[in-house]
Amino acid sequence: MGVTAAQDRTDVMDRIARHLVQQQPGQRLRVGIDGVCGVGKTTFAGELAAAVESLGRPAIHVDSDGFHHVRERRYLQGRESARGYYEDAYDFDSLAQRVLLPLGPGGSGEFATTVHDLVSDAVIADAVATAPTNAVVLFAATFIQRDGLRALWDEVIHLDADEEAAMRRGTARDADRMGGVEQARAAYDSRYMAACRIYLVEQDPRSQASIVVDHTDPQAPILCRMGQ
Repeated sequence: MGVTAAQDRTDVMDRIARHLVQQQPGQRLRVGIDGVCGVGKTTFAGELAAAVESLGRPAIHVDSDGFHHVRERRYLQGRESARGYYEDAYDFDSLAQRVLLPLGPGGSGEFATTVHDLVSDAVIADAVATAPTNAVVLFAATFIQRDGLRALWDEVIHLDADEEAAMRRGTARDADRMGGVEQARAAYDSRYMAACRIYLVEQDPRSQASIVVDHTDPQAPILCRMGQ
C-alpha cells in the first residue's frame, strides 16, 4: 500500500495489528520493530502486542534489554565509541540462535526470554518459554536488520523519525541515569545516535522494512508503507 495519513495512534496500531494477525495463520510470526535510539520502539511494541491480542491472536513482547552483551564486550572499542555500540551492544547471535530460529519454520517453539541481566551483568542460560504455535512475537531494538539477521524476521516495522525529535525524546528519557540532559545529549551525539547514523548508511533499514511508520510525532504517526 502507498503512503497513508492515519487519524491517530490507535488507528495506526489497529491497522498494523490487523495486518499482522492475517499473516501466517497457524504459525508463529516473528516481528522486529526497528528505528533509531529514542524513536519509541519499546512503547510501540507493547501497544502493538495489546492490539494483536485484542484481535484474538496471542502476542509475546520479548524485552531487548535482556539481549545485550556483557560489559567487557559492549565497551571493547571504548565507552564513547559509536562503532562499538553498533557492533557490540546487542547479542544478536543469541537472538538468532535462541529466539528467531526456534520460533521459525520447523523450530521447537521454545525460546530464550533473556540471556543477560543489564544490572548485574550476569549471563542467563535458563530463562526460557514456549510460544503458542500461532503467536505473534515482537522484538524491538535498534540494528535488527544488520547483515544476515534480516532474513530471520517475517515482518519488520521501521519507525522513521526526524533525528532531532528522536534525540530529544531519548535524552529526556535517559537524563537521570546519565547525569543530566547535557550529559545525555553528549552521549547520544558521540555514541548512540552516532551509531544509528552508521546503521542507516550501511543497512538502509527503511527501504528493507515491510512496514514503515513515520513516528516523528508519536501521537500522530503516519503509516507510510505496509507490505511489499
